[in-house]
Amino acid sequence: MSTPTPNRRQVLKGSLAASAALAAMAIPRSVRAAGSDTIRIGMVGCGGRCSGAARDAMDADPGTKLVAMTDLFPDRVQAKLASLKTQKPAQVDVTPDRCFSGLDGYKRVIENVDVVLIACAAKFHPMYTKAAIEAGKHVFVEKPHGIDPLGIKVLREAIATSRQKNLGILSGLQSRFHESIQETMQRIHDGQIGEIIAMEENFVRPPYGSTVRPPAPMRDLEIQYGNQYRFSWMCGDDVTQSLVHNVDRATWAMKEQTPVKCHGFGGRSTTGHLLGDVFDHHSVVYQYANGVRLYALCRTTPGCYNENSSIIMGSKGAAYPLTGTITGDKPWKYSGKQESPYVAEHRAFLASIRAGKPINCGDYMAQSTMVVIMGQLSCYSGQEITWDRINKSTYSLGPKPEDCTWEMEPPTKADEKGEYPVCATPGVTRNV
Repeated sequence: MSTPTPNRRQVLKGSLAASAALAAMAIPRSVRAAGSDTIRIGMVGCGGRCSGAARDAMDADPGTKLVAMTDLFPDRVQAKLASLKTQKPAQVDVTPDRCFSGLDGYKRVIENVDVVLIACAAKFHPMYTKAAIEAGKHVFVEKPHGIDPLGIKVLREAIATSRQKNLGILSGLQSRFHESIQETMQRIHDGQIGEIIAMEENFVRPPYGSTVRPPAPMRDLEIQYGNQYRFSWMCGDDVTQSLVHNVDRATWAMKEQTPVKCHGFGGRSTTGHLLGDVFDHHSVVYQYANGVRLYALCRTTPGCYNENSSIIMGSKGAAYPLTGTITGDKPWKYSGKQESPYVAEHRAFLASIRAGKPINCGDYMAQSTMVVIMGQLSCYSGQEITWDRINKSTYSLGPKPEDCTWEMEPPTKADEKGEYPVCATPGVTRNV
């Protein structure tokens, strides 16, 4: 009797079972905490995303404990600590001497943990990742993994070191751990929609974060530090901040090929003033060597139509990874169960650490982030930018993260009405 060929779902179930078995193994000495089976995690950033990552890690592995936290603002540390203690009382062990704040707090967290969770102003992500890897710690780093070419250069140095030291890096691009998206991508790669001819990526939504100037008296620099999504020098703006998820899925569909060039446009059109200096709309057209074009669109204007979608159009059909759907000659719809990809990625990561074979997402996370940086800077400058040029660039959205202090002059300043000039002028601004 012939042995039946396993289908994708059976293979996936087998891999999950293997991961569970690996998780039961003893933790390697490099991640032991005082001789126990505990994996100590620490938060760098106490906003919603980092606290979410900590909760996901604790959900994924009951042997994980949160032991250290830091944020630029001490009140945010205390607020998130109180919340997480309520949600995970048995797994939160953050004592007062392991609560830190300020621009150097990340160093103290790194000293006290086995796995560093980095989700703060994206400007600092590459520097913090490199510091944690050099200290011999595993890292989860939220998207975007940098906001400029210089930041990606630092990130790639950290990735190279992580491989030398057998340290894990987990990316916040959680689509890669989403079961229905995984199967959709495999079917695309197997030719179910034929040859890819074009792609459309949409992330149109209301603005992130606060859109009004804080009522309490604060220095301008503190306002900018405290509202990262509203200032380009902190977040890199919305192509880099949000559309990175979509562009990563497109890059995945293209079997990790990168576009050879792009052109983009954007600006600020919102009626009425919103806090900050970022654009509120962007459009980027990426072109690949084989002629395929990716049309990537994002907008953060209140009161408008919203859509988050990935559409991969082929010669024999179209794929919609976010809904696990294929139309055309061979229609298909995903019908399996799906764990939260946010939890799934931490489950796989922590299991791999326990097995001594840590997952390293470095290649695709650096590459996809550089693709969106290329698009963002094209929108700012109004110029066509090539993949070769962006990878040779050392351009930085200053000041450099290591030069940031609490006493420096803010990179942008509000006028007498509390309004900030828009961060770039296409056709005038020069970058790259």
